Amino acid sequence: MSTLPLPESREAEIKRNAGGRLTAPDILRRKRSEPLVMLTAYTARMAEILDPHCDLLLVGDSLAQVIYGLPTTLPVSLEMMATHGAAVVRGSKRALVVIDMPFRSYEEGPEQAFRNASWLLQETGAGAVKIEGGIGLAETVSFLKARGIPVMSHIGLTPQSVHTLGGYKVQGRSNEDFSQIMQDAQALDNAGAFAIVVEAVVEALARSVTQAVECPTIGIGASPACDGQVLVVDDMLGMTERVARFVKRYENLSGRIDAAVAAYSQSVRARAFPEPANLY
Repeated sequence: MSTLPLPESREAEIKRNAGGRLTAPDILRRKRSEPLVMLTAYTARMAEILDPHCDLLLVGDSLAQVIYGLPTTLPVSLEMMATHGAAVVRGSKRALVVIDMPFRSYEEGPEQAFRNASWLLQETGAGAVKIEGGIGLAETVSFLKARGIPVMSHIGLTPQSVHTLGGYKVQGRSNEDFSQIMQDAQALDNAGAFAIVVEAVVEALARSVTQAVECPTIGIGASPACDGQVLVVDDMLGMTERVARFVKRYENLSGRIDAAVAAYSQSVRARAFPEPANLY
């Protein structure tokens, strides 16, 4: 079971880490403390903007859809994750950068997971990896932790298993699923995960998981009772066309970009741009 440090306020954490980057033990200390803030990031500039506000930046394999226009996360490669992971590390200073392990990079066993996770951390400078799956990956989580690689786990709706789950569906509605996800969470906590993402599960289950495990839970379509929350940044900024029910749009950037580009287009066609101030 995870050894839980005493809870720590964000202010105390910032003071203790003045001038440095947060680590997995820092995140572990935030259990039942001030909620953790996590967003996805894929580029250096976005990481630079998000960093002052976030405790964790997730280089998610959601870049498949957000950056590359792919239908699922399954085609994502280690090289793609490394390229974007390194950019996010370069663009941030304080947040712990976590990188998704893509499909086929860890499922064969602990040794494969270690080879690929260690390569990702060496290539990018990130501080942790995230892997999807439940009790069957507890051995891998323990193996990685024992060899110096912090692991964030991910349970509930796991997008890399979209075909076996039958689509992007809410998890934990049946008693059997409720029990299985609870067992997954406890096994991963016992194995040493420093945090667990709980995605698209019924609220009562997310609340129960949060109470049952010693490491922080980070919800996405889960419960406000989780120890933190995460969203895909493009979803919350209004850059994507369709979003899940659990997404709250905090801005409509796509609309604002459309208006700005329309104004630019009009000024170019009217030969109103460039103006004298834009010339040498």
